[in-house]
Amino acid sequence: MEALDKQFGITEAGSTVEGEIRAGVTTFLTMAYILLVNPAMLSGTGMEFNDALFATAIAAFVGCTVMGLWANLPFALAPGMGLNAYFVFTVVIGMGVAWEIALAAVLIEGILFMIMSLPQVGWRTEMINSIPTDLKIATGAGIGMFLALIGLQETGIIVNDAVTLNELAATGMWEYDSGEFIALIGLIAIAGMMARGVPGAIIIGIAGMSIWGWAVGATDPYNMLGNADPLIFYFDADGNAVDLLATASYMCVDAAGNEGCYYAGTDVLVAVNVPSGWGAAEATAPELGIGTGKLISTDALTATGAVGAAIGAFGDIGSGTGQTPLGDFLLIMITFLFVDIFDTAGTLYSVGRAAGYVDENDELMNSNEAFMSDAAATIVGALTGTSTTTTYIESAAGVEEGGKTGLVAVTVGVLMLSGLFLSGLFQAIPQFAMATALIVVGSLMMKQVADIDWDNLEMAVPAFLTMVLMPFTFSIAAGIAWGVIAYVAIQIIAGKAQEVNIVMWIIFALMSMFYLGPGNETTFEWILSNLN
Repeated sequence: MEALDKQFGITEAGSTVEGEIRAGVTTFLTMAYILLVNPAMLSGTGMEFNDALFATAIAAFVGCTVMGLWANLPFALAPGMGLNAYFVFTVVIGMGVAWEIALAAVLIEGILFMIMSLPQVGWRTEMINSIPTDLKIATGAGIGMFLALIGLQETGIIVNDAVTLNELAATGMWEYDSGEFIALIGLIAIAGMMARGVPGAIIIGIAGMSIWGWAVGATDPYNMLGNADPLIFYFDADGNAVDLLATASYMCVDAAGNEGCYYAGTDVLVAVNVPSGWGAAEATAPELGIGTGKLISTDALTATGAVGAAIGAFGDIGSGTGQTPLGDFLLIMITFLFVDIFDTAGTLYSVGRAAGYVDENDELMNSNEAFMSDAAATIVGALTGTSTTTTYIESAAGVEEGGKTGLVAVTVGVLMLSGLFLSGLFQAIPQFAMATALIVVGSLMMKQVADIDWDNLEMAVPAFLTMVLMPFTFSIAAGIAWGVIAYVAIQIIAGKAQEVNIVMWIIFALMSMFYLGPGNETTFEWILSNLN
């Protein structure tokens, strides 16, 4: 204990070893879903599930460990949701690019990310420190709203609506064995325990809801077809899409409705808008034993098929027959880099502010080390076989639990390795139980809004756009980008263009090029398409 205290400066930070480990467990429980969701999604590209699980666990372990030991910050890393969806559905399935090529793009992005983060270069640090304070505060609040929306959807408390986008679920149907009801009780219980200062309130809440759900076989609402309404399509050899009207929420199914992610000859099986989560419609306690679907599984330890695939794929980039055009490759890589920068910057600042790692100059402490940890994890992830690794907004759960040092991140990293052995246990935790923590954390992050200068419309409007666009577009990057665009545009109209930082001008230009352009193309797409 003394060694850990000395290594991480725990006592100096005002915490305890036990408290830091507890905070790490809390963060892990709120983001453990990535151990199954990411491999399931990546397997839709033809990649082996166990290969993707191995890469996910290793990338998260490396990223969290480096973040903890080097940056000494309580931030957890794992392959990012949204980035993996772009990897699978846009790049591999939409553009027809091999998953090996996509990994190569992630590898190059990670290397560029690392170079930009070097203290001698400092581009990423300069970028985040040049963003006005109100925009950074709005980023944290927007992430809180984003978290709450995800949590409310995954608990089933709100559902999709064709007219109003979202609406309250049919509460009259809730009973003791419905996940929505259990989640609501758990939410109130967690908030009550936190109000009383009970240590580990979020963990206790998740455990209690899981046990309740297992005992009664509770419905997991977000994984029910009636609520999630995934669109399942079968793409035949001619490229025609046929709705399978699937009866279960699986990532991929065949024409007979059998679950599984694979290729059938030249036929591609894919699901669009599949809900994140385990895919199980009913909470079931984990089984004891070794093997698929059991408490303990060691299959992923032998996974090697995707290791090094990114390096071997570079020979398939060019203008020859069957090769991926260089312009397409650059577009993919730039998109990964752009989203990663803004997702990571927004997350690091907002969580860092809550953890007290923003100094008197409104700058994130140890930012170079934090950014380089993120980049290192992305490189390792690409080499082992997964999409871009980034800092997780769920880190806020551990911070709110009292986490202050890098021991939180190291704890998460070690627990991520357990996914190679305990996938059955993680799969058994109901989605509604884990998602409840996101609502709690989201509400706590909204307290930052009070620090925004709402009387100054030059800042209030961009800050508001930053906040609301994150949940409305389901993208942290989109909120940050349009907040910056609005800020610079308003400064120009107000005759204060000379007050805009040079970095903000560069970001404004890049964001405008990324989102705007001729016809139905963005400027980036137009430029790169003309390079081919």
